[in-house]
Amino acid sequence: MAKLRKGDEVEVLSGKDRTKRGTIMKVLPKENKVIVEGVNVAKKHQRQTQARVRGGIIDKDMPLPVASVALVCPKDGAVRVGYEYRTEGDRRSKVRICRTCGREL
Repeated sequence: MAKLRKGDEVEVLSGKDRTKRGTIMKVLPKENKVIVEGVNVAKKHQRQTQARVRGGIIDKDMPLPVASVALVCPKDGAVRVGYEYRTEGDRRSKVRICRTCGREL
């Protein structure tokens, strides 16, 4: 689940919004889903309350399964994500890389 993070640009691989791109607004690791901005939008009817001055129909971004989105590489487009360990001095860090070109994501 750590392969996708908030703020990453992803492309939808399946469903009604296939080939659409957007940024991840929220990651739901327990449900294995992500919420992508402008993708999988549903209409929601909301009642007027004291907290909400106006009622009506609003657009709400719904969660997508992680398996149906792919991270976007600037060079190659939608790609799979791999990991590489880099050592700098005595520190060791884990870095996400593009499986196609090897570029750091």
